[in-house]
Amino acid sequence: MNIFDTHTHLNIEDFAGREVEELALAKEMGVTCHNVVGFDHKTIQRALELTEIYPEIYATIGWHPTEAGTYNDQVENWLVEQLAHPKILALGEIGLDYHWMTAPKEVQIEVFKRQIQLSKDHDLPFVVHTRDALEDTHQVIKEAGVGPRGGIMHSYSGSLEMAERFIDLGMTISFSGVVTFKKALDVQEAAQLLPLDKILVETDAPYLAPVPKRGRENRTAYTRYVVDKIAELRGLTSEEVAQATYDNAQKLFGLTD
Repeated sequence: MNIFDTHTHLNIEDFAGREVEELALAKEMGVTCHNVVGFDHKTIQRALELTEIYPEIYATIGWHPTEAGTYNDQVENWLVEQLAHPKILALGEIGLDYHWMTAPKEVQIEVFKRQIQLSKDHDLPFVVHTRDALEDTHQVIKEAGVGPRGGIMHSYSGSLEMAERFIDLGMTISFSGVVTFKKALDVQEAAQLLPLDKILVETDAPYLAPVPKRGRENRTAYTRYVVDKIAELRGLTSEEVAQATYDNAQKLFGLTD
């Protein structure tokens, strides 16, 4: 079995010095590819370092919406320099976060749009973080337009109807441990009914640990539980869901075996 964890944070301090252990457990559970996401200077630099040490690790880099207040031309120029790295898969995570509101909505929207354009300029898909901002996120993506490489709604937590609206714009829907939560009925409906070629799986480790590990530190290995839950919802085997989402990730990121 090959599972692609399309969004993990093995680059943060929680995992420092534990990468070998994390990757070994992941391999035991069938998780063989990892997209490590950097969201500020420190995590971006560490993500790129990890790609050079471990062949199964790739990176996505961008400026997180909670960092939008610090985004400027200098940051953008630095990001562009890093985008030349051969193991970068996408630009992100970018988007809107109205929960923490560390920057005004107008600032977040401007930074979001600038980075969507950056992804197009560099022929990359973009990865979207949205919290308490689904409608505005949809509107920004609609206005900015999705490039030919598409984009990902990371750790999706909305309804089936909203997911279909994002897919209509050219986005792919990525499910995290949230899909295993007992009360996440909208997310489960989306995971059950969306076209299989429009979904991905992820952990967002160390956050959002899935059942049966909920409440503990999440680990990239636990993508397996996300796969198992989606398989249960769709009446498929875990192997079928793993292979389909792995193939979807390979295609979207422009990778080949």
